[in-house]
Amino acid sequence: MTQTIKSGDTISVDYTGRFQNGKVFDTSEGLSPLKFTVGSGMMIRGFDQAVVGMKQGETKAVLIEPEDGYGLRDEELYVDIPKMHFPKEIPLTQGLQLELQDPEGRPVPASVAEIREDFVRMDINHFLAGKTLEFDITIIETGLEPDSHDCGSGCSCDSGCCH
Repeated sequence: MTQTIKSGDTISVDYTGRFQNGKVFDTSEGLSPLKFTVGSGMMIRGFDQAVVGMKQGETKAVLIEPEDGYGLRDEELYVDIPKMHFPKEIPLTQGLQLELQDPEGRPVPASVAEIREDFVRMDINHFLAGKTLEFDITIIETGLEPDSHDCGSGCSCDSGCCH
């Protein structure tokens, strides 16, 4: 008999994440299944909650509200950067995705929200913040050993950890 998944189990899944309009924003299709430990903080809360109780080979479609995904948009998460700090070869346009650095030198994804005469207002909300997300999840394998280099809370969807 196949065990049902519980918090603390290490599993692998295939998944496809879509916006409500059907546009895919992330998928494991064509890649190795995503391996993670349920409830460890490697994944968004709604994804963790969705796999609990599932079994190997099972597929489920889930809707994840912002509160259980990447959070609500925070209107305080904007930063104004003087234009002179941007290389001239970067054509600044609204919506342009760039990578900033926090005070410790860690990368912070950001997008151009507004261009003014002397500064550029950057939005540093996660690009999935405030969005209701749809995931198709298939449990590939259960009962795995955790990796010694699990990436924890530093992951993001585009790093293959979907956190």
